[in-house]
Amino acid sequence: MSASGLQRVPRELLDWGSLSPLRLSAQRLADGVYSGVHKSQRRGSGVEFDGHRDYVPGDDLRRLDSRALMRHGRLLVRQFETETERRLCLVLDSTRSMGFRSASAPAAKLAYAALLAAALGRIAVATGDTVALDWVGGEDLSSLPACGGKEAFERLVTALEKATTGGDEGLNDAQFESSLQPVARRAQRGSVIVLLSDLVDLPEHAAHVFASLSNRTRMAVAVRILDPVEARFPFDGSLRLRSSVGQTVIETDAAGARAGYLAALTRQFEGWSTQLVAHGGRVVDCVTDEPAIDVIRRILHSLQAVPR
Repeated sequence: MSASGLQRVPRELLDWGSLSPLRLSAQRLADGVYSGVHKSQRRGSGVEFDGHRDYVPGDDLRRLDSRALMRHGRLLVRQFETETERRLCLVLDSTRSMGFRSASAPAAKLAYAALLAAALGRIAVATGDTVALDWVGGEDLSSLPACGGKEAFERLVTALEKATTGGDEGLNDAQFESSLQPVARRAQRGSVIVLLSDLVDLPEHAAHVFASLSNRTRMAVAVRILDPVEARFPFDGSLRLRSSVGQTVIETDAAGARAGYLAALTRQFEGWSTQLVAHGGRVVDCVTDEPAIDVIRRILHSLQAVPR
C-alpha cells in the first residue's frame, strides 16, 4: 500500500492553511537560520580564469567581459576556479497528491514545499548565489531561469504563490525525465538541486533519474514531504481510502494495514536514499506539522558535502 491511498478528494487550488503570507513566513524562516550560513563567494589573489557564463541579474557588473560582448553579442561574466558561487535549482512536485491536507496539518504539502523553497531561495540570494525554479507535474506553471540579487526572491515568491496541483494520472518515466531536462542544463558546477516532493505520484525509476543529476561537481537532494496522517497512519477500525490518481477506492481494516503501509514508506525512503547517496546526493524526510525551521536546518546540513 502506498501513501497515495491516503489521498482524499484532490484539491485543485493550493491550500496555504496557516502558512500565509508566504513572503513574510519565508523571510522569518530564512532569518532564523541565516546565522549559520556563510557567504559562498570569495575573492583573492592567485585566482585562475575558468571561462565565461551568461550574465544573470544581480551579478557584479565589474566582472562583465566587454571583449566577449563584442565577439558574441551577449553579456558574459568572467569566472575563476577559486570562486565558490553556487546555483540553487529548486524543483517542486505539483502532482495531484501534493494537494492533500489533513485536519491536523497546517497546510497542504505543496504549500509547505513552497515555504521551504522560498526560504531556501532567500538564503541563497543573501549569500550571493543564483536561484532557478522548475516543476514536476502540474499544469501551466511558470519556471524561472537562474537569477540573483534582490529581485530573485520576489520573482520566486510570485511564482510559488501561483502554484496549483494538477494532472489526472501519475507521471511516467519519460515525463519525469523530460521535466528534469531544463534542470540538468541549468545546473552548472557547484549547483545544488533540491527536489521537494512527497514522492508519491513519481514513476518507478524516478529515484535513479533524479540521482543521475548528482555528480562530483553538483549535488542533488530530495526532500520527502508527508502529511501527518501519511507519515503516522493514526487510524483505527474500518477505513475507506481513495487514491490520488483515478477513482480507486479501497476498504480495509486500519490495524491490519498499518504495518504494511509503514513498511512501504520506509522502503520508499531507503530506495531513494540508496540511489542518491551512491551519486553523492542526500534525502531529507519531513512532515508538514514539523517546524519548518528545523527542516531547513536539516537541508542545509545535508549540503555541507556539496562539491565546490
